[in-house]
Amino acid sequence: MIQLSDNMRGALLMCVSMAAFTFGDASIKATGGDLPLSQLLVIRGALASAALIAMALYFNGLKLRLPAQDWALILGRGLAEATAAYFFLTALLAMPLANVTALLQMLPLTVTLGGALVFREAVGWRRWSAIIIGFVGMLLIVRPGTDGFTSASVYALCAVAAVTVRDLVTRRVSKVVPSLTVTVFSSVIVTLFAGLWSIEQDWVAMTPRLTMLVLMATTFVICAYLCSVMVMRVGEVSFVAPFRYTGLVWALILGFLVFGEWPEPLTLIGATIIVATGVFSLLREAQLKRRARKPILPRQP
Repeated sequence: MIQLSDNMRGALLMCVSMAAFTFGDASIKATGGDLPLSQLLVIRGALASAALIAMALYFNGLKLRLPAQDWALILGRGLAEATAAYFFLTALLAMPLANVTALLQMLPLTVTLGGALVFREAVGWRRWSAIIIGFVGMLLIVRPGTDGFTSASVYALCAVAAVTVRDLVTRRVSKVVPSLTVTVFSSVIVTLFAGLWSIEQDWVAMTPRLTMLVLMATTFVICAYLCSVMVMRVGEVSFVAPFRYTGLVWALILGFLVFGEWPEPLTLIGATIIVATGVFSLLREAQLKRRARKPILPRQP
């Protein structure tokens, strides 16, 4: 039996996580808007939250005694997650799966940009260049000023902005807070947000098809969360992180096979640019972190 290294196991888990997230998104898109988004989020969120709590208890990753500052950050992260879920799923129901997924691949670049602008983190000319080139790729996908630029494009960009805020807030949560604790409360906050939103909407009867799709979406997102947590326990971030872009491959495959969608050439070029600059940014950041951790030896006399 082949023995995989930690890096290869981490890469495999990352690939499975990204595939599960994408299959979950496809399941939601397949509902075709027949289910109110708030109702969908409440059902998926309640089931996913229960599974995450069980997971956190199993891994001993649920910690409630936290500093007030961390609780404030967790609340802020949850609100950003809820905002992102609304914008992303609204865009997902109206845009090709691959287009929305490609725009989300901007995150390594937007988080780097946000860290530089908000937290004054040092960013060299190489990563600045990657950010600028990556934004050019984004413009090739949304193409503002053309017929292809719709309100759904704006929703997708708002989702990117909200997830960027979420990730920037996450960076400020102290190391004493387990990642599963953050994930559990974010899921609960999204579910509560959807529950309040659903008060204004009439719930519809669940047909067998809708029930199956919601259960599929929930199962996939639970699997994705489980794998993403396990990823943090094995492998080097610099090796594993670039495999997050395999989600775009799955989005292209599912978009074509399930929904009959195939991106236009400009969209594919834009997605390629975003992936290339995102991978560069991730590798460059990992390189700088390794260099910062490397001890400086005293010069020999």
